[in-house]
Amino acid sequence: MSRQEPQQLPVTRLTGIGSQSAARLQKLGIQTLQDLLFHLPQRYQDRTRTYPIASLTPGMTALVCGRVEYIDTPQRGRNSVICRISDASGLLSLRFFHFSIQQIQQLRPGTQLSCFGEIRMGFNGLEMVHPEYRTLHAGDEPTETGLTPVYPLTEGLTQSTLRKAIKQALELCLSNTDTLTDWLPAAVRQQYGYPDLAEALLTLHSPPPTLSAERLAQGELPALKRLAFEEFLAHHLALLLGKQHYKTWQAPVFIGDISTKTRFLAELPFQLTGAQQRVISEIEADCSTPHPMLRLVQGDVGSGKTLVAAIAALSALSSGFQVALMAPTELLAEQHFRNFKRWFAHTDTQVLYLSGQIKGKVRSTTLEALADGSAGLVIGTHALFQDSVNFQNLGLVIIDEQHRFGVQQRLALRAKGQNADRVPHQLVMTATPIPRTLAMLQYSDLDISVIDELPPGRKPVTTSVIPSERRAEVIARIDHWVAQKRQVYWVCTLIDESEQLQCEAAENTAVYLQQALPGVHIGLVHGRMKASDKDAVMQAFKQGDCDLLVATTVIEVGVDVPNAGLMIIENPERLGLSQLHQLRGRVGRGSLASYCLLLYQSPLSETGKQRLGILRESNDGFVIAEKDLELRGPGEVIGNRQTGQIQFKIADLSRDRELLDRVQTAAQLICRQHPETIKPLVQRWTGGSLQDLDELFHTVYSP
Repeated sequence: MSRQEPQQLPVTRLTGIGSQSAARLQKLGIQTLQDLLFHLPQRYQDRTRTYPIASLTPGMTALVCGRVEYIDTPQRGRNSVICRISDASGLLSLRFFHFSIQQIQQLRPGTQLSCFGEIRMGFNGLEMVHPEYRTLHAGDEPTETGLTPVYPLTEGLTQSTLRKAIKQALELCLSNTDTLTDWLPAAVRQQYGYPDLAEALLTLHSPPPTLSAERLAQGELPALKRLAFEEFLAHHLALLLGKQHYKTWQAPVFIGDISTKTRFLAELPFQLTGAQQRVISEIEADCSTPHPMLRLVQGDVGSGKTLVAAIAALSALSSGFQVALMAPTELLAEQHFRNFKRWFAHTDTQVLYLSGQIKGKVRSTTLEALADGSAGLVIGTHALFQDSVNFQNLGLVIIDEQHRFGVQQRLALRAKGQNADRVPHQLVMTATPIPRTLAMLQYSDLDISVIDELPPGRKPVTTSVIPSERRAEVIARIDHWVAQKRQVYWVCTLIDESEQLQCEAAENTAVYLQQALPGVHIGLVHGRMKASDKDAVMQAFKQGDCDLLVATTVIEVGVDVPNAGLMIIENPERLGLSQLHQLRGRVGRGSLASYCLLLYQSPLSETGKQRLGILRESNDGFVIAEKDLELRGPGEVIGNRQTGQIQFKIADLSRDRELLDRVQTAAQLICRQHPETIKPLVQRWTGGSLQDLDELFHTVYSP
């Protein structure tokens, strides 16, 4: 390892970090000294003053200084060690449940200790359980000069070990300005008043005495904002670099056949909205060039995204290329398959379906048709990007509900159409409105189109918030509704009974409703049913053979039943606003008035009332998504556990959202004036492989 890069040294080079500690640090994502430097405190403790024991009260967290009076291992209760200390004002017990012989020997009577911990009431008065402590010798100062950092830990790792390791890393890496390069251009730092990298890290790991714990906790310190900004910037640059690299490839040129498109539109029983026409024009403009399209189409529920995708597919097919459409669930893939079969029935395009459930001869025939090019259009689940699937001439990849797929899955399907130096165009769609702040970061590698207009005749869904105590009234309303030949959804949030969450199980609810509504034909759908059984129930509901569909959130996307104009959602307080809006979008798909009843469990918290009130007041998915982001944070809105979502070490989208506008400006400046900083910035924050970054960087920036 080069001596000029101490930040890349492994943590085992530090005193006190052996293989066992290194393995524990790795669980926190820490392998190098640089990883240690960017492992920031989650809070700070004030050990700048000691408290007399007599002034302590339960619930306080304090630093005390005392002399060990005695140490005991009581025989009653859980195995523990109790150490009694005293100062001039009183006595305090220290209790340890995990201890060693060496520790007991350290705590012998007469030893002077500095102890820090939370005060609680014990059997014999006030006590600290497992305090942090150190032995004081003559002349030792019990207090600290500044605030003490508290770091995120993992099992087996102590604050003391981590503090010592980080202190060493700071000394090694910040000993001179050349060791930890600040890749943020000075012009950007000066524009926003940010400190340099070394100063920012020192401030956060070792706050000066002038800084209070309260100010640090507010998250507004320039040192913290600078690191959050740099992390946002690195991820934004990584996506831009990937986009620029992708644009250096060749792509098939679609030559639109006007007559084919005219015939296709003439077969539709409705007119396209102005927003649909605008987005189709944007897609056609992208695909008419020899560079690959990367476009995200956002549209609220019922805005007609799927038809836009179908017209994009028509353009590819009429130009002699194959199309693949990938959906996250079989239910949604099957819905698309039925729609596309109907829309393309008057063309000579063979439309196929492929999922993990397709086996045997049907599967092998499908794979052959894709490989020899006889099938123009295939719709399916993630099974589309398995190794056994090959295309003769893939020109367009369409991905629905993009946020449910990881980035790697998206790339794998795109790679299916990679041929020499040519890649397919890519169109991704989502009915989950993405707040502008998230779109700027999460999808900055994509051009974004928005279908912001609903088809004419659509009436907004009337939403009511009702306590579960009025369940009998709701059930009576269903009886009246069904008598008018209209259909109903009843959505439950769990399948199995759970007392803890107080959610009605779908299966029990179906039985209960059948007893309460003996004249109503009730169907049941949940995620654990076989695909064929689920499909049979859904088809029965769609054809009107079923009056009331009891379902889990599997119906969030992909179900289109215009006659279903009433939805009851149980325990809506358990779901995010965007998901509730998605569910509500299953009604209001016809020309008649539609209603959504949110049947909540009492009592409802203030936040719960606020959230459900937003849903009652607005039918605009983009407004709702922004409010959802404000109330619950980005992890809940985009789903942090979704594969491929950006994970941040320091930045927090809720706390640091105002930085995103700066990020775009800074990224443009860096791309123009400081391209040499892009690769090291991206590598520092994203952990991307240097080899991959080299390839991207040289492709985009080579002369």
